[in-house]
Amino acid sequence: MILYLLLAVALLIIGLHGLFVCAQLMRKILALNVLTTAVFLLLVALAHAAEVLDPVPHAMVLTGIVVTVSTTAVALGLMVRLLERRGGPVSGRDRESRNP
Repeated sequence: MILYLLLAVALLIIGLHGLFVCAQLMRKILALNVLTTAVFLLLVALAHAAEVLDPVPHAMVLTGIVVTVSTTAVALGLMVRLLERRGGPVSGRDRESRNP
């Protein structure tokens, strides 16, 4: 169990580093996903350490996964809309068509 706690702390540090250091919006979104993964791993590890089986942390993790996927989809959609509005490249094909 200590291994899972250490892994959760390592993921938390990696996610915070990516969130505060990276300037690209896509990397910040990915860093938030790493942070949520760290929280999920921490909740499951703490639920496993309890003497009595408690289903509440597992239900919280499942609900959190659904919320994370939905939030990530909305954030990526907003990022694409922002890049289209700014005139930045959205995909590789757009980048090639703009630079003849």
